[in-house]
Amino acid sequence: METLTFKTNINCGGCIATVTPSLDNLKGVRLWKVDTANPNKILTVESENVAANQLIAVLKSAGYKAEQI
Repeated sequence: METLTFKTNINCGGCIATVTPSLDNLKGVRLWKVDTANPNKILTVESENVAANQLIAVLKSAGYKAEQI
């Protein structure tokens, strides 16, 4: 299992609701969470065989930005 972290612009419950279907349906993603209290809105993803660029593309298609940290 690999843990990836991203700086995002996912900043509220509505944003989380928007990205939930995309992240939940991405094969290999086991668990994800967004720390909206952090100024960088940190997304943490635990996954198997999911590349960072795949996650960035999924978030972009949902209308959000992500930068791996």
